[in-house]
Amino acid sequence: MIKLNQYIPLFFSILVILLLTGCAALESTNEFVSGVSSYFMGGEDNQEPPAELVEYTQEIEIEELWSENVTEGEGDEQFLNLVLVISRGKALVADLEGLIQARDIKTGDLVWETETEYSFSSGPGVGDGLLVLATSNAKIVAVDIETGEQKWDTTVSSEVLAKPVLTGNIVIVRTTDGKLLALNKKDGTQLWVFEKSVPALSIRGTGTPIIVDKNIIAGYANGKLQALRLSDGKSGWETSIDIPSGRSEVERLVDLDVDPVETDGIVFISSYQGGTTAVLAADGEVLWRNEDVSSFAGMSYDWKYLYVSDASSHVWQLDQRNGASLWKQDKLFNRVLTAPVTYEDYVVVGDFDGYLHWLAVSDGRQLGRVKVADSAIEAKPVVIDNVVYVYSKDGTLSAFKAKLF
Repeated sequence: MIKLNQYIPLFFSILVILLLTGCAALESTNEFVSGVSSYFMGGEDNQEPPAELVEYTQEIEIEELWSENVTEGEGDEQFLNLVLVISRGKALVADLEGLIQARDIKTGDLVWETETEYSFSSGPGVGDGLLVLATSNAKIVAVDIETGEQKWDTTVSSEVLAKPVLTGNIVIVRTTDGKLLALNKKDGTQLWVFEKSVPALSIRGTGTPIIVDKNIIAGYANGKLQALRLSDGKSGWETSIDIPSGRSEVERLVDLDVDPVETDGIVFISSYQGGTTAVLAADGEVLWRNEDVSSFAGMSYDWKYLYVSDASSHVWQLDQRNGASLWKQDKLFNRVLTAPVTYEDYVVVGDFDGYLHWLAVSDGRQLGRVKVADSAIEAKPVVIDNVVYVYSKDGTLSAFKAKLF
C-alpha cells in the first residue's frame, strides 16, 4: 500500500471525527473512505505511485476455468469485508445491496440466490449448514447454506466489519465499538458479551477472531492479543504484541487489524506499525517478533513458512521458527495487495488493479499473472484442490488453474 506517512495525519484526523460522532456518521463514512481511496489508489497528489507492471518471461500457464459477474460486490469506494467462502461444493458471496449467491465451484453455475433488504458489510462465515453475514447497520443475518432461506436475524450494538465465525452451536461476532459477542446459532440470541474500549485513533476495520481449542483469540487496536474462553467469554490471557510509542497519536498506532492465523499451537499476528509476532496459543507467550514486517493486509502459512503482504505491498516469506526473513518480493510495491494464499509451489496475491499474481515459494520471483477484473481485488483468494478462486470488488467471481509450460 502507498506509504501512509505522507497522508496519515489527514486520514486519521477525519477518522477521529467519525469515531467521536458515532453511528450518526455512518453515511459520511462512505465519503471519507472514497476520499482516502484516491490517495491509496494513486491519486494526483500521490508522490509514490504504485509500481508499474513490467513484462517478464512467464513460467506458468494460467487457465481461466470460469468467470461470472455475480453481484454488485462492494463498490470501489466502499471499505467493507465481503469475502468469498467455499463450502459443500459451493462458492458463496454477498454484496452491499443485499444479494447472496451460491455457485457451483466446478462450473460457476448458479445454485441459488437470495435477495434481501440488508446492506451487508462483512462475511459470509459458514459452519454446519449455516451462512452468516453482518451489516453496516448492526444486523446479523443467518441463512441456510443449501437453499438460501433466511433462518434468523438479530441486532448488535454497532457495525460489523469482521467476518462472523461459527463453531459448534455458537456464532462469534465482533463489532466496531469494541464488543465481541457469542450468539446462539439456532436463533441468534446472545449468550455472552466481552467488551474492550476502542482507542480514540485506530484503523477502520477489525481482524476476524480465530478459534483455537476452547479459546477465541483476537487482536485489538491497543496492540494487545486477547484470548477468551469460548464457553463464557471470560479472559484467558492477554499479551502485548507491541507497546505504543512516539510523540503523536499517529506514531503510537499499533492496531492489530490483521486476521491472526494459527498452526501447531502457535498464533501469528501482524500489526500496523508493530511488526509480525508469534505467540503460544496456550498462554500468549511471545516466541519472536520481526519488527521489519508490518501489515494490515494479512498473511498465510504452509508447513514451514509464513507469508505476509506488508504495508508497502512487499510479499515476505518468514521462517515460522524464528521469524527470519528468507525472501522479499518488492516488484509489486504499493499495488495494495491482498493477503497471500499458498498452494503447491505457489504464492498468490491480488492487487488494486484487478490482477492476480503467482509467485514462487522458493524465492518469491514472479511466475505469471492474469487480469481478473477492472476493479480491485481485496478479498484473500481461496484455494480448493489446486484451483484458485477470487472475488473482486465489482462482484466478479472467477476460478483459475496454473500449470508449468
